[in-house]
Amino acid sequence: MVLHPQDLVVLLRLSLEQGPPPTYAALAAELSLTASEVHAGVERARMAQLVRKGADGKPLVVREALRLFVRHGARYCFPATRGEATRGMPTAHAAEPLVSRVVQPAGEPVPVWPHKQGTVRGMAFYPLYPTVPEAAVRNPALYELLVLFDAVRGGSAREHGLAIELLDARWKVG
Repeated sequence: MVLHPQDLVVLLRLSLEQGPPPTYAALAAELSLTASEVHAGVERARMAQLVRKGADGKPLVVREALRLFVRHGARYCFPATRGEATRGMPTAHAAEPLVSRVVQPAGEPVPVWPHKQGTVRGMAFYPLYPTVPEAAVRNPALYELLVLFDAVRGGSAREHGLAIELLDARWKVG
């Protein structure tokens, strides 16, 4: 059993829930995945002890386990992959919630997810999964988590540390 990149996208989305999670079909539509991909991802996450099933059988993210995985394992399991100059959506230190907290060197290109509807020119920072930009457009809170995740997996030590602090605050850990 190996976690897949889309499993982390599903976990990050589920970590936003305060109440009962959405159905697999609703998650699939929001994340541009299939319901079977969402179900398989939840099962892999359950086997990895990042999710447990509630009394109603619905998946519940084990936030402390997810936090530890993101902090200590994510950059090794899902390393950042970069590419050439392109148009796309800002990520990592170039998007909120980090862009207002990190000073950018003047003239340096920002990391962007390559995307046909992107509005920013920068250097390609390939998303965790190809459907991430579409999911981020649909859910701004998920976009922020994915930005923080990218800072953890591919940012400088300062960006990594700041992203971890912000994730801890969102997941009310620490």
